[in-house]
Amino acid sequence: MRLDHVSYACEPDGLAATADRISARLGMEPVKGGVHPRFGTRNMIFPLANGQYLEVVEVLNHPASDKAPFGQAVRARSEAGGGWMGWCVAVDDLGPFEERLGRSAVPGNRKFPDGQELTWQQIGIKGLIADPQVPYLLRWDDGTEPLHPSKARPASVKLDCLTIAGSSERVTEWLGTDVEETLDGVQVQWIAPRGTPGIMSVTFETADGRVEI
Repeated sequence: MRLDHVSYACEPDGLAATADRISARLGMEPVKGGVHPRFGTRNMIFPLANGQYLEVVEVLNHPASDKAPFGQAVRARSEAGGGWMGWCVAVDDLGPFEERLGRSAVPGNRKFPDGQELTWQQIGIKGLIADPQVPYLLRWDDGTEPLHPSKARPASVKLDCLTIAGSSERVTEWLGTDVEETLDGVQVQWIAPRGTPGIMSVTFETADGRVEI
């Protein structure tokens, strides 16, 4: 169980413009991700060190985005002005979470221009919608390791710190294990929520020093 990536919902001027602003802050170019047909979304990727990444994600005008919780979450965050939507923890076995949450994980996929396909299973988006401080959970399908978004380009920018309005106790309860064990050295500053809980900011280590977004 480890922190896999952080998700940023695009701002009102769309995916490309939002990614360009983040690119200027981090001093790195994004990689075109692609469409998630089951969720009605598409993304752009910023590969990071330590097998992690940042995705900027946009909801599409597609029936799937009305039905899929992930599409609903992206739409709601973008309609609120955009910004940090959530964080994702990768696990080896989603079974315990399926049992505890009383529902099955859902498949996700994204095709590459050369025809290769990245596939995974995820669960917990409904939990994130209800309580945005908690991460959703993902298991990459076997054999997809070479296609992990962190490997899209060599990366030197590092995920350094999350500032989350919420509590470590609540997230530990959600995960069923100490949240600190999932972070791989990434720091979390927990602050008392003033309104909706969730990610307030993310700090990165870049060639020009620490950058907070």
